[in-house]
Amino acid sequence: MQAAPSHSLTAPSPWIERWTPLVLPGAPVLDVACGSGRHMRWFAERGHAVTGVDRDPAAIEAVSSLGEAVLADIENGPWPLAGRQFGAVVVTNYLWRPLLPTLLDSVAEGGVLIYETFAAGNETVGKPSRPDFLLQPGELLQACAGSPWRIVAFEDGFLANPPRFVQRIAAAKRPTGAARENTAAEQYPL
Repeated sequence: MQAAPSHSLTAPSPWIERWTPLVLPGAPVLDVACGSGRHMRWFAERGHAVTGVDRDPAAIEAVSSLGEAVLADIENGPWPLAGRQFGAVVVTNYLWRPLLPTLLDSVAEGGVLIYETFAAGNETVGKPSRPDFLLQPGELLQACAGSPWRIVAFEDGFLANPPRFVQRIAAAKRPTGAARENTAAEQYPL
């Protein structure tokens, strides 16, 4: 995982802030590669039970007071939250393609995936610059294509401050079956 050097690691991402209303009140939230815990803090302050996973012991120690803090190398070891689902899965500035199906499976019915990370083109303005860490055009859309996903928002482009190319998505996982509820994503006015 590589983050833009000038990217604030204390304030929540404006993308996460914007799509927080999609998360049902009180729903548990998973922050993947949580780092300093800025999104764990954001959701905990809004009454959500939060879980963060990261491979850095210092990061996990720092966020342990916010909620469940899981130390795990999710690129080289097993997924530490197997079988668990969350009302929201939040990912920023992190990409490990083999984990994408697991992250989608970790979103509960009626829950949301809010994802933002670096995209192709970023190599022209800074780090990360390796293709392994850069989403290709439409890659998040493709990952969330089809049932049960509803794409609420998608962006792929350049942000000026700090200069970076990003791709980001907010996608809701529709409930299945007869007991279908109105999810926040279905009620969210655009």
